[in-house]
Amino acid sequence: MARGDGRLTHDINPQEKGPQDACGIFGVWAPNEEVAKLTYFGLYALQHRGQESAGIAVGNGEQILVYKDMGLVSQVFDESTLNTLVGHVAVGHTRYSTTGGSHWQNAQPTLGATPAGTVALAHNGNLTNTAELFDLVTERAGAASGELRYGNTTDTALITALMGSYADRTLEESAIEVLAQARGAFSLVFSDESTLYAARDPQGVRPLVLGRLERGWVVASETAALDIVGASFVREVEPGELVAIDADGLRSHHFARPEPKGCLFEFVYLARPDTHISGRSVHETRVEVGRRLAAEHPVGADLVIPVPESGTPAAVGYAEASGIPYGMGLVKNAYVGRTFIQPSQTLRQLGIRLKLNPLREIVAGKRLVVVDDSIVRGNTQRALVRMLREAGAAEVHVRISSPPVSWPCFYGIDFATRAELIATGLSTDEICRSIGADSLGYVALDALIESTTVPKNDLCRACFDGVYPIEPPSRAGKDVLEQETIPGLGDPSDGLNSLLSTGGAADALQRP
Repeated sequence: MARGDGRLTHDINPQEKGPQDACGIFGVWAPNEEVAKLTYFGLYALQHRGQESAGIAVGNGEQILVYKDMGLVSQVFDESTLNTLVGHVAVGHTRYSTTGGSHWQNAQPTLGATPAGTVALAHNGNLTNTAELFDLVTERAGAASGELRYGNTTDTALITALMGSYADRTLEESAIEVLAQARGAFSLVFSDESTLYAARDPQGVRPLVLGRLERGWVVASETAALDIVGASFVREVEPGELVAIDADGLRSHHFARPEPKGCLFEFVYLARPDTHISGRSVHETRVEVGRRLAAEHPVGADLVIPVPESGTPAAVGYAEASGIPYGMGLVKNAYVGRTFIQPSQTLRQLGIRLKLNPLREIVAGKRLVVVDDSIVRGNTQRALVRMLREAGAAEVHVRISSPPVSWPCFYGIDFATRAELIATGLSTDEICRSIGADSLGYVALDALIESTTVPKNDLCRACFDGVYPIEPPSRAGKDVLEQETIPGLGDPSDGLNSLLSTGGAADALQRP
């Protein structure tokens, strides 16, 4: 049996960042219901989409109260806090940052003044014309309008500021105007003191669904969040659609012609397996991908094991199609999450063992098929292979239920830069040698697409094939609004910064 070499490094410590989504959003309009608590549970169901901050804004017809802070939903809110948020309309958000750093000023929902009151807005996605919208905000309302004046450096704050900049229009009319000018991926829920709104970009990149309560309506990033609050699924918010819900019922406007390009990676990793997208079960899609993976990359083995939890459905499908027994060879520590405690060098050497540990009695002497959802940098897979060999595995064959991730995302997923993606410039055989596996197989792109049952032309596949359905930004990056101090706003760490960035999407697409 191989012995541990003690060389696991900080590159594969438990905080190594995999693909991260932008946010989870939730909205509810329900008079005589505890809308803050409904929103809390909705956000709890969407916690996987963002773990940096959480917030809820509640309108009672006269004012909006908001509470938000850094941390997980369960850390930010308690019973006493939720009891203070009383009203009939609520907007909630759980964040992973893609534009604007991870600090309190950028937590959502964002607030903005309108001619008739206040708007509270939550955003999932990433805009590609942030620079142009900043110029428009500066022209219409000044660079220090809305939450921008308090140091908010998100593209969400730009949308909120613009919605309040039309003195002669209602919020609904202003929203239609602003949404028609926004580019990129945006699924939004927002409200004033009385009305709930939801909107989705013309490509419908990020998901957004509409549900019905007995005495109200719900909007959420995923159908799983509808389930947890007892709402029945009605339909998806359509690409290019603005929905408004108030005492008069539901009304709909189309601010742009729909050109569907739903995110394919939602099926691979981002969405919960108990969610449905475009009428298709995410779990069943992943199982079907596993079946196709087995047909494309067969291998003689004794046991199929998943990398929990994201690799589990595909491993089930692989075992089913291959006839190789399915088993649990890796145990996940369910309580390892985001931590603010930095490990010492000694603890870093534990690497992913803080998250996963092999069942030696199961894997020892076995030829293993290890199924995972994706490979980004390759560090996690490299550590897994080493760990399984140390536990006595005879062979380790890695199977991936997505094609190689070779291109950055500008629409709300925070991948590594292209220079960091292991599939950039390396063949499958080279990646296999790099991670130390006996063999490596990725599912084909067409097989993945067919498993979703969504037409190929209705999906964004850019991270896999480099075909971007929306023009990438000329200036990109999490700190696009944090490059240089604007006169009068103080130090960059204290306020909004200008858009004078020298890096951008062109550079990201050219490296290496």
